[in-house]
Amino acid sequence: MDLSIIIINYKSAGLVLDCLESIYKQTHQHSFEIIIVDNDSKDDCKEKLLEKYNDIRWLQMNYNAGFARANNAAIKISTGEYILLLNADTIILDGAIDKSIMLLQQQTDASACGVQLLNTDGSNQISGARNIKGGLNSLLPLPYLGNVVRYLGYRFKSTIPSIQNFNDKIEIDWIVGAFILVKKTVLAKSGLLDEDFFMYWEELEWCGRLQKQGKLYLFSEPKVIHLLGGTSNDYYDTTENQNSKNLWNKKGRQIIVSTILRTRKQYGIGWFLFTLSVYIFEIPVFFFCLLVNKIFTPGKTKYSWKNFGDYVKNIGIMLQYFFKILFNRPYFYKVS
Repeated sequence: MDLSIIIINYKSAGLVLDCLESIYKQTHQHSFEIIIVDNDSKDDCKEKLLEKYNDIRWLQMNYNAGFARANNAAIKISTGEYILLLNADTIILDGAIDKSIMLLQQQTDASACGVQLLNTDGSNQISGARNIKGGLNSLLPLPYLGNVVRYLGYRFKSTIPSIQNFNDKIEIDWIVGAFILVKKTVLAKSGLLDEDFFMYWEELEWCGRLQKQGKLYLFSEPKVIHLLGGTSNDYYDTTENQNSKNLWNKKGRQIIVSTILRTRKQYGIGWFLFTLSVYIFEIPVFFFCLLVNKIFTPGKTKYSWKNFGDYVKNIGIMLQYFFKILFNRPYFYKVS
């Protein structure tokens, strides 16, 4: 078997069916198996999928295991020479899987690759990124302070982390988890995804370990439509406009915890404490700047007092995990 394609399903039968249709239409040069991991959807997804595609492998989880644990369960039973982690909310275009395998085979120094992700209108999405020292780009979503970090980055001519437009191929530090193609042979040394993560940033930490076994590349020719947040938006009951830059709803709570967890695991205690301190320092900054906005520019205020209150609440919940993260104890950081 050339390839094992792993797709996580969580109440997203429609998305998975569209994804599968595009895989079968566009992948002809390599043998492949498809493993669907169901994160305890408790619906009729299995019946709908197997009725149309009876050759897929169905792996049932008895709880919502999130991204890392579900993918790991499938990797352990996979038989392919290559592993493709593929989001349910993707559409394969113009033989993208075949092309990516051939391109990765040509890179003898590589361990994994990604492809150019597209929005539904054909415009480019961010498909990967470079790391900034200590993972400081994780501070960019912060209200107000994030703008300061962005300004300082431009002021000191720091490398722009996000990769959205490039030609041919480019070496990067991490690949967006919607499409990650990995040589299975490297996993014996890199290890699988870290199962402490429930959702968000687990692919960043994993890519850091994959990178020690070989380079990570993005290829521009294979293209895949990514609908952005299809299953996670269902789980968190959010829209794309409330996505990763929102740190005050339930989804933002999980993002904050996963961000701090990833910093501790990938960069150590020092950067963990620094990043955590900035997230806490954001509280008085948020309050003061919001107050000034409300007084002087009430019609142009981006944030509300509810946003501020919920951000403080999320930081308080994150601090409950402080010692577990500090000592890097095994724990499933699924935040309610």
